[in-house]
Amino acid sequence: MPLRSAQWYSGDDRNSYIHRAWMRRGTPADAFDRPQIAIANTASDLTPCNAHFDEVARSVAAGVWAAGGVPLNLPVVSLGETNVRPTAMLWRNLAAMATEEMLRANPVDGVVLLGGCDKTIPSLLMAAASVDLPALVVPGGPMLTGHFQGMPLGCGTDVWRLSEEVRAGTLTRASFLDSESSMIRSRGHCNTMGTASTMACMAEALGMTIPGTAGTPAADSRLLERAHASGALAVELVREDRRPGAVMTRASFLNAIVTLAAIGGSTNAVVHLLAIAGRLGVELSLDDFDRTGAGVPLLADLQPAGRHLMDDLFRAGGLRAVLHQVEDLLDPAARTVTGRPLTDYLGDAPIWDAGVIRPRTDPLLPDAGIAVLRGNLAPDGAVIKPAAASPELLRHRGRAIVFDSVEDLHTRLDSVDADENSVLVLRGCGPKGYPGMPEVGNLPLPAKLLAKGVRDMVRISDARMSGTAYGTVVLHVAPEAAAGGPLARVRTGDPIVLDVPGRTLRVDVPDADLAAREPVTTGFARPARGWEKLYVEHVQQADRGCDLDFLTGSSGSAVARESH
Repeated sequence: MPLRSAQWYSGDDRNSYIHRAWMRRGTPADAFDRPQIAIANTASDLTPCNAHFDEVARSVAAGVWAAGGVPLNLPVVSLGETNVRPTAMLWRNLAAMATEEMLRANPVDGVVLLGGCDKTIPSLLMAAASVDLPALVVPGGPMLTGHFQGMPLGCGTDVWRLSEEVRAGTLTRASFLDSESSMIRSRGHCNTMGTASTMACMAEALGMTIPGTAGTPAADSRLLERAHASGALAVELVREDRRPGAVMTRASFLNAIVTLAAIGGSTNAVVHLLAIAGRLGVELSLDDFDRTGAGVPLLADLQPAGRHLMDDLFRAGGLRAVLHQVEDLLDPAARTVTGRPLTDYLGDAPIWDAGVIRPRTDPLLPDAGIAVLRGNLAPDGAVIKPAAASPELLRHRGRAIVFDSVEDLHTRLDSVDADENSVLVLRGCGPKGYPGMPEVGNLPLPAKLLAKGVRDMVRISDARMSGTAYGTVVLHVAPEAAAGGPLARVRTGDPIVLDVPGRTLRVDVPDADLAAREPVTTGFARPARGWEKLYVEHVQQADRGCDLDFLTGSSGSAVARESH
């Protein structure tokens, strides 16, 4: 099959002359006859989790050269979860769209995707799905475990825990701040099974990495070895015309859902997988998460659902060891970027530490899938992660305490009339309402209840939650309040009924009375210009993956018009 880049470089006319002359710059004479491999690089000093990617890119480039290709560094939009305001999710679709357009616009035949921090792998996979050029992912890897006062720190998870202890009066603010320099020990993303680690595992479960790569610590030299191998494989992908659309099939997405349950992964994976599937035209719905995840055991004893951290998972056998335990639940038809099925790589994947990766016969939980709830409060669905919740709260009835915005929450939280049975409800934080659907769903608890020893309450919102967070938290309520969902009609004092085993979430108010109420419209964003205006006008709801409606479906790699 002729190289796509030949459309730019072959021939003896003025256009091909310009393309070659400006790219020649010391490359070998036959460089323009080789596969041109872009390295979509999300390195940025403002994305600290991805700051090491220039080194990773050099190893990828060496692998591309060794296999007979030409590597091309392509900086793309990078989203730093800890820095970007108001929320990195607001720009996931923009990053995906920009990467897609740059891949389509440039003379490249294939791409290696370097992602790590939460939104970078999803945006890169969305872009690769849309342009459908041969592609694979190199995840940047988790950081090594830091320690404070002799105890391991799970970044993110322990931030939430320690900050609540300060509010409860059981930890001094000075001690809390003293832990800051210990939290981030090395290069890499969060070391818990948060969204970054989850999405690296999702990329592998989807078949988009060399099997065994996800979870390799950022500081481990084996990551560079895998990066080199990925560069070489990218050249093979081009020569064999193996594309994302042939790898990420419905079977691959169902395998990813099984994986999500077995590792106790982030609820954010739900909106990201739905969005990636939407770019491919693969049929995937919220109900698939419930059906396919049902009965899958939780085997990875990792924070926030468990005790250990990502470098423990790696030394204990890694993702392949987890998947080997649930191999019978995986579809063997789903292939990887190597051309072989994912299940081909699991037979020699032993568990080296059963305290970190539990055998199938001794799971942490027998049923760990993401639960999808429906009812008059969430007609189009809401999600909860039972593995991170308090078992006694999975069936609960309580009086609603409603907050109309994040600002309202911060102003009134410690003065509301709440007890441990109350249900904290936050609205105005969905895709349109904030905008961008921030990670504020794990609402802090009122200080007076923390002082009494309460550490969990039922919390409900149209927001998301950090993958590093925990608690009995219902998220992604759809439709959101800003889109006219029932959440906009809930009032403080309404009885809220949560039944996770029964998969229901409802406000115990007659439907006619609920419908007759005037919806709350305060606290919602109404941007007047720029990306935020475009986003609010076109973003889909959480049950559709929060993509823009005009970006669903693959557009291919063809360029509509020739330059010059």
